[in-house]
Amino acid sequence: MAEAFRLPIGLRLNQAARTVGRAFEYALEEAGGTLPTWLILLNLKIRQPPNQRELAEAVGIREATLTHHLNALDARGLITRTRDTANRRIHVVELTEAGEALFARLQQAALAFDTRLRAGLAEDDLDRLGDLLGRLASNAGAGADDAPPWAGLAEPGRPG
Repeated sequence: MAEAFRLPIGLRLNQAARTVGRAFEYALEEAGGTLPTWLILLNLKIRQPPNQRELAEAVGIREATLTHHLNALDARGLITRTRDTANRRIHVVELTEAGEALFARLQQAALAFDTRLRAGLAEDDLDRLGDLLGRLASNAGAGADDAPPWAGLAEPGRPG
């Protein structure tokens, strides 16, 4: 008797990630943002990187791509960019009141989405899932420099 075909774990993981990713992006859109906007605002709020270069690194995108997103956020009145007085080549990016308000809406959408994803899962399930995902990433060759843009943002004692 032939063994049942098992769908490769990479394909299953990819399908699940795409489904969850699309649903998360929709939740953010409903709150008035996008995933790149959320990651930028989140890093500005929590990490407060001192310049655009470090913000791009924290978000996990190229500086040119970040500039494109920052231009859009600036046009919407969500951020300000000023030159560093000590080094005029460096732009300091900060949230405006409107940016703070959008951050709060996106944060609520992200938290509600996370609650939805956790439905029916016990803490042990979540711990096991985290371990398994970490092992899969390690098996795929992810290195220490491959940390996601939200890594470390959920640590105890961090503002949020």
